[in-house]
Amino acid sequence: MSISAALPYSAAPAPSTPLGPFADTALTWTTWVALMGFVGLAALALVAAGPAARRIGPDTYAAVTARLAAAAAALGLLAVPAALTDNAHAASESGGYDYGSAWNSLYDGSTPGLLWGLDITLCLVGAALVAPLASRRFAAGPARAWLLGGGLAAGAVALITTKFPDKKPDNWGRTVFGTLMWVLHLLGGAVWIGGLIGLLLLALSSRIRPEDRAVFWSPAIRRFSVTAMSCVAAITLSGLFLYWGHVDGPSQLVTTMYGRVLGVKILIFGAMLLLGVFNQFWLHPRIDALRAAGDQRPLRTILFRTFPVVVGVEVALALALLFVAPFLHGSARNQAFQADAAKHATTASVKDLPKLPAKQAHASTWILGTAETAAVIALMVAGYRVSGRLARRRTALVAAPSAPADPDALVQA
Repeated sequence: MSISAALPYSAAPAPSTPLGPFADTALTWTTWVALMGFVGLAALALVAAGPAARRIGPDTYAAVTARLAAAAAALGLLAVPAALTDNAHAASESGGYDYGSAWNSLYDGSTPGLLWGLDITLCLVGAALVAPLASRRFAAGPARAWLLGGGLAAGAVALITTKFPDKKPDNWGRTVFGTLMWVLHLLGGAVWIGGLIGLLLLALSSRIRPEDRAVFWSPAIRRFSVTAMSCVAAITLSGLFLYWGHVDGPSQLVTTMYGRVLGVKILIFGAMLLLGVFNQFWLHPRIDALRAAGDQRPLRTILFRTFPVVVGVEVALALALLFVAPFLHGSARNQAFQADAAKHATTASVKDLPKLPAKQAHASTWILGTAETAAVIALMVAGYRVSGRLARRRTALVAAPSAPADPDALVQA
């Protein structure tokens, strides 16, 4: 689409693309943290920490489940008023909070009302399902897997309803595929970030007995590593698609507001990824080596005395990533196009600037996407196998009869 087909032309100021009020971003951030934290904690209890604790015994199994379930239930409940407040702000015409209109809009027959209703209802359902597991009496019972699975499913659907289309799409294939990419992006981020928070909660608690710590943490971290790598692959692949759809080139990462915000998000994600590589190839194998050498200090002691920066930075980066995401409005493609169009407008006030049509995928797009998918999956699988070999090698060296008495001297060598 050419500029000459869009507007008649002389100079006008470029359109403003503000980030939006800080309070709005803080509200959205709270909603994201609550929803994604709930999903991540439930997933951690179901696929990583729970199975590792079950190998030890019913007491540890119940303690770990109760700790994670209590935190998940609290976040699920927090998501309800946060989502309702977000809806109330969107319903207010004055920029305030119209809770009456927000409440009446739930299940009012419209698609947005259905999505808001499902969001809030499923948050309540998810919190109600996992809440009984906060008691050790039920945490290791036969209903544990069903309650955690049901809560995880409810939270996941509540999360992805935030990206469901609220009107009938013109192109069903593209809309379904785009929604699927958002689902991968959100669920991958939720399981990864929420899992990190859950592991930190377990490390800071005293629910695991000293004699069981070595047996618990090694398989728990390895299980979470598999899950985290899958999440990173999902985030990377869906992020590449979203980048393709919203950005026309690296230059727009610095020339548009959307691009600059996205650039900050990419930098934070990259820092988290590098920190994850550091954990996978150095931190986790070193902790395994310390355990094999007989170091029975609590994990929180090892982390905060030996690796304090790692723990603090990783959690801070995860929360910062969620804080930056709500600032993304529109697309870099349209912002660049509209700024160029405004330069040729006949008046200084242009209310309805044109928008570019959505990008169309061609055969080369699908070929490149397939190659990227295969490369990311191969890289993740290779990384997991190499890190596992490093962990086993260091553990074997420490456990050998001729190993030095000081494990720190060995793992630093």
